[in-house]
Amino acid sequence: MAKSKTSPSSPEFRAEAKFQRGSPQKAKLVLDLIKGQRVEAAINIVAFTNKRWSPVVEKVLRSAVQNAVYLSDEKGLDIDVDNLYVKTAIANEGPRMKRIRPAPMGRAFRYQRRIAHIIVTVAEKKSAVMVEGTGGVGGSKTAGKPAKSKATAGQNPAGGKGKKAKAAA
Repeated sequence: MAKSKTSPSSPEFRAEAKFQRGSPQKAKLVLDLIKGQRVEAAINIVAFTNKRWSPVVEKVLRSAVQNAVYLSDEKGLDIDVDNLYVKTAIANEGPRMKRIRPAPMGRAFRYQRRIAHIIVTVAEKKSAVMVEGTGGVGGSKTAGKPAKSKATAGQNPAGGKGKKAKAAA
């Protein structure tokens, strides 16, 4: 159920749950709620989501976090679990099971049971100190420029359409 992937620049940790009974389309409804969220917030969201896929997604998410903890200890990486966020959360389609339902007059209707593969990847966000330090002094494009007012000299401040509105009046 668990796989992990690390890269030297920004380590990512991954967990999978394969061959889960259920539609990938329904799993994506839960996964879309947690994409881009911090891990702590994502676990809370999934815990209080009233969908059948929620326990499976929570299990995979917790597995990805445990992979991050384990690999950071194993490889000596400096990973802060509090800075982890859900980088990707996808549901792929697995093999379909073909089934037959009895129908009237001796006929049979075919239907398919869908199977999904859930993949959740977590990564560490850049710290706030590094993000603030990249701006530098005068890094803002609007620094030193006066704010423009909404009503300029050429427009009607009452919200009219300019020259055409004046000509009609």
